[in-house]
Amino acid sequence: MADWPKLESVRDGPTFATLHLASQMLGKLRVAHAPWVNHGWHATLHPVAEGLAIEPIAAKAGNFTLTLDLARHAIVLHVGDGERDLLPLDLGSIAALHRHLVVMLESHGLPAAFHGRPNEIPGARPFAEDLEPREYNPDSAARLHAALSRIVPVFERFRAGFVGKCSPVHFFWGSFDLAVTRFSGREAPPHPGGIPGLPDRITREAYSHEVSSAGFWPGGAGAPPGTEPLFYSYAYPEPPGFRDPDDDLQGAIFDATLGEYVLPYAFVRESAAPERALMMFLASTYNRAANLAFWDRKSLERAPVAP
Repeated sequence: MADWPKLESVRDGPTFATLHLASQMLGKLRVAHAPWVNHGWHATLHPVAEGLAIEPIAAKAGNFTLTLDLARHAIVLHVGDGERDLLPLDLGSIAALHRHLVVMLESHGLPAAFHGRPNEIPGARPFAEDLEPREYNPDSAARLHAALSRIVPVFERFRAGFVGKCSPVHFFWGSFDLAVTRFSGREAPPHPGGIPGLPDRITREAYSHEVSSAGFWPGGAGAPPGTEPLFYSYAYPEPPGFRDPDDDLQGAIFDATLGEYVLPYAFVRESAAPERALMMFLASTYNRAANLAFWDRKSLERAPVAP
């Protein structure tokens, strides 16, 4: 438990909201300047030692990438010729962060245009118009950094047990969550869509085939007050019986509003063996989804590889 940092919405939520909006700028830049890949996987952020980074973008001035660096507390620019630049995250407002990010990119001759309004955040203002004072607490960012360093290896080991189509362990900037998604290989009925700030065509492509998906959500911009960090797991389409009570789902409940199982981060952190508690949640919710939907588990799974 001591190695898993304590996360609290009141203390950490404002900083997570700032990071959420910063991550959207990075992700949107990748969307604007890279070929579209199925399910939008090309535009996600990926866990790295310093925090979260987008995949490289090809540009005339050289390939480059951006990292949401939770150790330096900055957006860090890396260019293929070895040049590096740094933009502090604590600039007081999202508008200031947006303006300085554009200036930093343009000063290196790199593309800086991207869609200017946040996604999946009801009522969000364009980045350039968000003048509201924003808090950035380095301690809160460091806590998120430490939490991700504990969580990602568990997600990676869980992913290693699946040989069917599966996403990487990656971070969605729209909803600000770490996720890994397994696919049965069968087509799914068209998703109804309706996610705020996300075109239905994108949602329907993401859920074009049956999935069992799990993730970690620390909070972020637009989070309801008092909502604490949590792990989640859901299936689409949801098979009959998926919501029924089950003793194997220790500490988890089905949230009918969200349409998914949720497990408080605090429950995992306070467990005698947090990694085991998290793996049990990931495995038990997947087992329920795959069994109830009659996935061909024999051909889709394997024992995890060493170590």
